[in-house]
Amino acid sequence: MRCFARQLPHILILVGCLALISRSTAGEDVSEQGLAKIAPRMREFVDARQISGAVTLVARRGKILYQEAVGEADIATHRPMTKDTLFGIASMTKPITATAIMILQDEKKLSIDDLVSKYIPQFKDARIGDVPLTREITIRDLLTHTSGLTGSQAVNESLEKNAGELARRPLKFEPGTKWEYSPGLNVCGRIIEVVSGQTYESFLEQRIFSPLKMTDTTFRPTDEQLKRIALLYMPGEDKKSIVAAKGQPFDGAVARPPGPSGGLFSTAADLFRFYQMVLNGGELDRHRIVSKEAIQQMITVQTGDLQTGFTPGNGWGLGWCIVRDPQGVTKMLSRGTYGHGGAWGTQGWIDPKTETIFVLLIQRKDFGNSDASDVRGAFQQLAVDALEK
Repeated sequence: MRCFARQLPHILILVGCLALISRSTAGEDVSEQGLAKIAPRMREFVDARQISGAVTLVARRGKILYQEAVGEADIATHRPMTKDTLFGIASMTKPITATAIMILQDEKKLSIDDLVSKYIPQFKDARIGDVPLTREITIRDLLTHTSGLTGSQAVNESLEKNAGELARRPLKFEPGTKWEYSPGLNVCGRIIEVVSGQTYESFLEQRIFSPLKMTDTTFRPTDEQLKRIALLYMPGEDKKSIVAAKGQPFDGAVARPPGPSGGLFSTAADLFRFYQMVLNGGELDRHRIVSKEAIQQMITVQTGDLQTGFTPGNGWGLGWCIVRDPQGVTKMLSRGTYGHGGAWGTQGWIDPKTETIFVLLIQRKDFGNSDASDVRGAFQQLAVDALEK
């Protein structure tokens, strides 16, 4: 009996440890069960003919907790959506272009407060109609969509010719006075070429994609990658079906130059690596891509009290949309969450408070505001509900 009494404190400690392990495991089980609800919910959108399929990814504190694919990448051939399916990510290209600009600022080869005309002289003559500007456009204005540039973001021949055409395009307002989504990141792409002496495409490959091992992120898919690209769908005439869109994100018969505002193809796994690098303050796997100070600039609101973005409650950083007042489709996210969407429904968001990454990849058009979509809201809500605070 005395022996048992001597051992009792140790037994109690062991029982307590086992209880803690049990509670921890149970918590993980609950999270896994909650995350497992995402795929069936995405399947409901497939069944409702809202999407052909989806790839979703949730990561926290550097670890992918959930990644699943549902539906089909090509309905006609019944090619299934897979975790390594490639998607046209459209404007989700913009934060990557902005990162390239910040790399050059780190190297003191430019400053985001430089006048654009320092690198592209035609911008010296930018006007609002026939009225000269109070001040010239800066690189910061391009990155924050406050330059006054408007219109098409397409790049048809080369970044050099596109920048010249944009310099001749009349501005809509004085730089820095308003926010309007613009082709300003295309001009940034040309500045990258002028400053680095490389093509925009090769600079991204050498300084971002290769060190981050983003092997499926490209402007020019290989023959093997073409077999994994998800087709773009739109509502059928009866509004109860979806049909393949006439203009697909990639048409091998049309040689398009890289588009800094929206030309990349990527996968969920590759985007996770880029987002984790940003969340880590500019490095991943001991590869420093950009400085911590540059990342902080990028994810800090630069637009003051201007109304920005495609959903309420946002501000704009350097290439990133930033949630200032969570509401509606962002209500489940923390203040300071940053990310970007794409025209074809793709979404990538980083919650720095909870260290969570959300990636939603779909391909559809003409379904309304993709940033405010039910698909995005449902995915984010289920993910947040499943994760422990």
